[in-house]
Amino acid sequence: MEYFTGGLLIEYPPVEQTLPNIGRAMDAARAAGIPVVVVQHSESATAPLFAKGSAQWALHETVASRPRDHFIEKAWPNVYTGTDFAGWLEKNSIDTLTVVGYMTHNCDASTIFEATHRGLHVEFLHDASGSIPYANEAGLASAEEIHRIFSVVFHTRFAAVGSTDDWAVAVQAGQALKKSNILVSNQAAIARR
Repeated sequence: MEYFTGGLLIEYPPVEQTLPNIGRAMDAARAAGIPVVVVQHSESATAPLFAKGSAQWALHETVASRPRDHFIEKAWPNVYTGTDFAGWLEKNSIDTLTVVGYMTHNCDASTIFEATHRGLHVEFLHDASGSIPYANEAGLASAEEIHRIFSVVFHTRFAAVGSTDDWAVAVQAGQALKKSNILVSNQAAIARR
């Protein structure tokens, strides 16, 4: 609930769009026989964010009410660190990871990078995830800028980025989303100048 009523309110894309898409992705995966893993970030009971046991720590009903095949409680941005995730993937012969949820630039990014390094095909549903804005000594970035830039970077090398609708169609067809690459993405950017 931290992202909906707590200290880290998702701004872009709006949760009114992304949260139903998370539910749709979970439902589409279940219908296709694709295992669903729910991940929850936890901090100490006295932490300012994600305090275990607090109302803000709880999973949103959209996620909590749906069936899942595996549950992971984590303490680091990356779902692999300090969890049984890698072993569970191997045990279940899973070679493709589709990432939805929050935040695009934090837990999603960390997990996407690690999964790519471990040799998985990774997919990221840009309309079933979201970001918050940041300002610090390095500068200012809106939630839209952060989400858009991470999505573009993911798609060049780390994850095939697509919409929930496109992903659901691909799942029904037994196909994976396809990503671009660094050279093609760079050449396309130069051509737009």
